[in-house]
Amino acid sequence: MIARLSFALAVVPFGLLLHVARQPLNGLDMSVAHDLHAYAVANPAWTRFLAFWTDALGPATWRVLVVGIAAWLAWRGAPLTAAWAVITIVAGGLLGEGLKLLIDRTRPMFPDPVASAPGMSFPSGHALAATLGAGMLVLLARPALRGRRLLMALAWTAAALLTLAVSYTRVALGVHWVSDVVGGMLLGVAVLAVSVVAFRPVRRRRSPATARVRSP
Repeated sequence: MIARLSFALAVVPFGLLLHVARQPLNGLDMSVAHDLHAYAVANPAWTRFLAFWTDALGPATWRVLVVGIAAWLAWRGAPLTAAWAVITIVAGGLLGEGLKLLIDRTRPMFPDPVASAPGMSFPSGHALAATLGAGMLVLLARPALRGRRLLMALAWTAAALLTLAVSYTRVALGVHWVSDVVGGMLLGVAVLAVSVVAFRPVRRRRSPATARVRSP
């Protein structure tokens, strides 16, 4: 029920953002991008910190982390959960790249850029990967946190803050528009929700040997 609701709440605004991304640049995107870029240019120490943060929590970091945990789960006797984790992170990344090519939105361009990034702009791959990676880590930790509502709430809060922080760096460094990172986060929620719902029938048929390591 929660997964289906999350999908519905994410896919509708994401569809609206798809329309926005294909239109001429809107005032909100331009205003926020220029204000944050001006601050980054005037504060090089802050900019260096943002560059470190965005690289440390980039897509590659989340993919390595999820695949590493999946390998551990497979070794512990939970191959279905491991497969779910790998398929979800890979499928989300491929979907994001496919949408970039389809929408073909140009990244912000400034006369005095503080950072650069390859490829097209919508949706943000960093925001998508952070949403998927952080969300999957919380879901994979659910068995250990079962019955501990406060810890579960703190875990989801930490995941949301990490995702927002990564998304902020992309706009502040001038390599994405606000709608790019919002689109990336919404797409991540939608992919995660679909994968959870799709995996449930498989999870119910799992063997007793893998039942000791619970699935998301």
